[in-house]
Amino acid sequence: MKLVFATNNLHKLEEIQALLGNQIKVLSLKNINCNEEIPETGTTLEANALQKSDYVYSRYKINCFADDTGLEVDALNGEPGVYSARYAGDDKDAEANMQKVLQKLDGVEDRKARFRTVISLIMDGKEFQFEGRVEGEILKEKSGSEGFGYDPIFKPEGFDVSFAEMELTQKNKISHRGRAVVKLIEFLKKEYA
Repeated sequence: MKLVFATNNLHKLEEIQALLGNQIKVLSLKNINCNEEIPETGTTLEANALQKSDYVYSRYKINCFADDTGLEVDALNGEPGVYSARYAGDDKDAEANMQKVLQKLDGVEDRKARFRTVISLIMDGKEFQFEGRVEGEILKEKSGSEGFGYDPIFKPEGFDVSFAEMELTQKNKISHRGRAVVKLIEFLKKEYA
């Protein structure tokens, strides 16, 4: 089975393909010659994920899925949330985004946070959503060099290291995206195997 993953983020593509194994071939937007910028104007992760999957399905008529992920920090009233990629500006600068979170949490004791991923799958014109989340906390400084985004400042519950200090296989077992993808895979196996 072939499915389009509505992303050009190679890190996400690698993570997803590793989770899916050989059962499903994941195509990127580039693979289907979708070179336009897909709008993300929703105010929730659910709305953005649907907006992206619907954009691809309605234009290319290919079964696809899209995700939207947000880091939600309790002490910041759920920020950056749906605005995680552009928290410090429109250029999607991961370093600047992390610094903004660390700066806003300077001196704050409650550092509870979670990553939440919502996947919107459109198969044969019908939409299905899957959510994955991982609880944790924001570190006081960056730690590790693997992963991407906020990984160096996020320590998942039950671990002594940040996401950026984990092997990809270990991170995939517990990550928000990994948990959402497991639900996606179970659904695909049950419905389309």
